[in-house]
Amino acid sequence: MPLASSPVPSILKSSKTTSRTTAVPSIAGKKRTMIEMDFSSQPSSSSPPSDAGSRDGPPPLKRARVQFDATAEKGKQNEKQREKSVALIREEIRRAIQRHVSGTDSEGYDQIKEIFTIDPKKPHDDDSSEIPSPTTIKRHLTGLLSNISALDRNCSGLVNAVLSSEWLGRDESYVKLFVRFSGNLCAAHTGYLRSVLKMLVNYFGEVPKGTGRIPGYSNVSHEEIYERVHMALRYIMQLLPAGSGTLSPILSAQFPFDTDSARANVAYTRNLLKIIDYAPELRAEISALITERLVKIDVQIQIDMEEFEDEVGEDLLEDLSRPVDFSTVDDDDDDDSDVESIISDDDTTDVDTRRLKTVKDNICKIDSIIDQLFEFYSPPFNHGTADEKNSALDLLLAHFESTVLPTYRSRHTQFLVFHFSQFSPDLVERFAGTCTHIIFSKTQPAIVRQSAAAYLGSFIARGKHVPSRVVRDIFELLGDHINVLRATYEGSCRGPDLRRYGPFYATTQALLYIFCFRWRDLTTAAEENDDGIPILEDDDDFDMEDVTFPPIVKEILHRAIYSRFNPLKVCSPAIVTEFARIAHHLRFMYVYSLLESNKRLRMSTFRSITTLADPRFSIVEREIRAGNDGGDQLDAYFPFDPYQLPRSRRWLEGDYIEWRGIPGIDDRADDDSSDSAEEGDNDDDNNDDDPTATDEE
Repeated sequence: MPLASSPVPSILKSSKTTSRTTAVPSIAGKKRTMIEMDFSSQPSSSSPPSDAGSRDGPPPLKRARVQFDATAEKGKQNEKQREKSVALIREEIRRAIQRHVSGTDSEGYDQIKEIFTIDPKKPHDDDSSEIPSPTTIKRHLTGLLSNISALDRNCSGLVNAVLSSEWLGRDESYVKLFVRFSGNLCAAHTGYLRSVLKMLVNYFGEVPKGTGRIPGYSNVSHEEIYERVHMALRYIMQLLPAGSGTLSPILSAQFPFDTDSARANVAYTRNLLKIIDYAPELRAEISALITERLVKIDVQIQIDMEEFEDEVGEDLLEDLSRPVDFSTVDDDDDDDSDVESIISDDDTTDVDTRRLKTVKDNICKIDSIIDQLFEFYSPPFNHGTADEKNSALDLLLAHFESTVLPTYRSRHTQFLVFHFSQFSPDLVERFAGTCTHIIFSKTQPAIVRQSAAAYLGSFIARGKHVPSRVVRDIFELLGDHINVLRATYEGSCRGPDLRRYGPFYATTQALLYIFCFRWRDLTTAAEENDDGIPILEDDDDFDMEDVTFPPIVKEILHRAIYSRFNPLKVCSPAIVTEFARIAHHLRFMYVYSLLESNKRLRMSTFRSITTLADPRFSIVEREIRAGNDGGDQLDAYFPFDPYQLPRSRRWLEGDYIEWRGIPGIDDRADDDSSDSAEEGDNDDDNNDDDPTATDEE
């Protein structure tokens, strides 16, 4: 019969007559037969061998081949599953989102979210297979980008998972894809803009430990992390120019706290200034934010240094002021403070150590931040046009009026405007005009007017590039102002009273301070030979016998000093004493009799607080007994006294007029100046060791 003569059954019935070419027609057939054999029951000992050349039973090698092929097949299936095509993943994501939004099924949605929530840095243990491969996560992000319009607020969980995922430590192609996703997400759904911006700004401070360290990828430095964040932020600002309105409050809210490290504050400030390059509309707001935080730290430093001065001595304070190198900002190791090496364990406690650490950290913060601001403002003043210089100074003056001027005891922040205002005579006059406008304004609070007088007096006295003509003009302008105040209030004045006549005393003290430093520019010779530059020659060029002053100079001070206001009673004793010495030696005015009369007023002892300023004009506090009609005494606060921060003071070299004292009395060798400063005495002895003739402690 035809059926019996068919060769197929005979081959399946008997393995003895089966040859290799007829039993296994193809490699695929062989594999299939081998896999079926592996998962079938064990053959009995009487079963015939499949190979006529081997009749002793199935060799072990054959079973090993079966096991190997099964594992390979399973691995290929897993690999195939992981490497789905972009088109397939795109469709899966679309369906998963659609089902999630409709509420029918969220399993696929949760699986996609899990891909981005798995920590790629977790140890490779038994669950390591759960970590998605770089190809998988990249293709899923591509699929999300293709379905960006569907990621509305119903998919906020998935979006937040993507934004919180590790992206900064991956390869450059993935980073660029993530940046595209973030930008398109904000453009398609503006509700996510704040979340995206906040996520990016969060990396501007101290980079969280472990960021940029993903197994299987090259380590990414902190500096490169900052660059990647700026790349993303720049892209979003280009897509959404109006996004700067959302970014500004986030920058303010994310600014490091006062208790955060110096490294965090310095890094955040540096990144804020970089934003201005691609978002210039935020220039004023960013610079104002930095100035505001800077002043806050500045005031705290001044308070802390005054508290420590009587406790730890100048040597330790000098160590605290050593510059800190932030060029290693990329290092992960903490570089907080090595104050412990400075402090002796024998005479300090844990509380003292913590306080000193705080002081040093604050010094590092303000020194490095101001250094960055000097560098930021320099280009327009060094290479810009007149309009660019005026525009930059406008910004500095705006911050000065709104933040620096109303703040009591700011010590360093104001040196930005001090330095850049001296780049030209026109800029000098602009700053001086700003201060005089505030001093003369009747709408300003008295305390602000007093502060403006202190700033103007210190600027004119200390500014090395302030022309002689400007010194005389400001001196006469302030003199006219106190004449107006004297004519207005002297009729009702019964004696010195700082609380009632604060602006008068502040302006008079500014004049006394200017006279002490710039009397050479107020002389008749300087007025007759005005060439527009300050008189900075050696005192040997002056013939003290021939020094004379224009009548207006003497008239201004004489009327103010001998008025009912009695300013020598209220002004700082340090300044009054120095003025009396100079005026007497130059035969300009004799006020010692008035000073002796003032001593008969009831008052207690003086307590001198030497600050970072010139010790000659240190802050002097006096305790007044109850019932003294004289009231409180005016602080000797002159905000442009010598600058001491170690790193940023390089910008102010050549900006100062140093204290030179009285010719013929306070002369001394230059090599004795440091020894004089270390003495720290406050007596009025006119010898070579008098500390009042030096600018540094």
